[in-house]
Amino acid sequence: MIALSAAEWEVILLSVQVSLTAIGLCLPLAYLLAWLLARRFAGRLLLDAVVHLPLVLPPVVTGWLLLIMLGPQGFAGAWLKETFGITLVFRFAGAALAAAVMALPLMVRAIRISIENVDRRLVGAARTLGCGPWRAFATITLPLSLPGILAGAVLGFARSLGEFGATITFASSIPGETRTLPLAIYSGLQVPGMEGAVARLAVISVLLSLAALLASEVLIRRSGARNLHVL
Repeated sequence: MIALSAAEWEVILLSVQVSLTAIGLCLPLAYLLAWLLARRFAGRLLLDAVVHLPLVLPPVVTGWLLLIMLGPQGFAGAWLKETFGITLVFRFAGAALAAAVMALPLMVRAIRISIENVDRRLVGAARTLGCGPWRAFATITLPLSLPGILAGAVLGFARSLGEFGATITFASSIPGETRTLPLAIYSGLQVPGMEGAVARLAVISVLLSLAALLASEVLIRRSGARNLHVL
């Protein structure tokens, strides 16, 4: 059994809080984008490229772009501070936002696959029986895509737990505020004698990520099996 210090528990709990907040922030947007990308329309390829851009950009560049837009001198950041008194840089909210941006592409991908697996004939049959578009969505598309939503949320959670580059660039590494597991591991590597703490945190990271990946795979397979059962 791994014995963790109070400081290590603080890092783990903060990481979980940041990841859960990130998922809560981007899940509605992820579903909307997945629903749009599951359809054909002009500009879909461009939207798809923009959504998945954080997957191929260096995370530091993503954090830098967030800093330009939402930092104290950024156009959106200055407006948020002047209008609502909200500051994201070097804050818990900033760490959650950076994690959400990095998790969004994986969430969209998982949810999109689930939506595309929903047989359009079921929706069409519901419409011919008098269901409006919103009722057909609420009673058919949404329930059948629920495993994909859960899988996307779990994948996003795992990605948020492992986020480093964008977070340290946009939110820095502040103990008790933005220092999540990857940042704590990196900080520990810079200090002699912290090898034990680094190893413990690394093991926790591996276990959490492995559990999340296994859970998402089970949910994605269940999504396909459920849709086949309905058919």
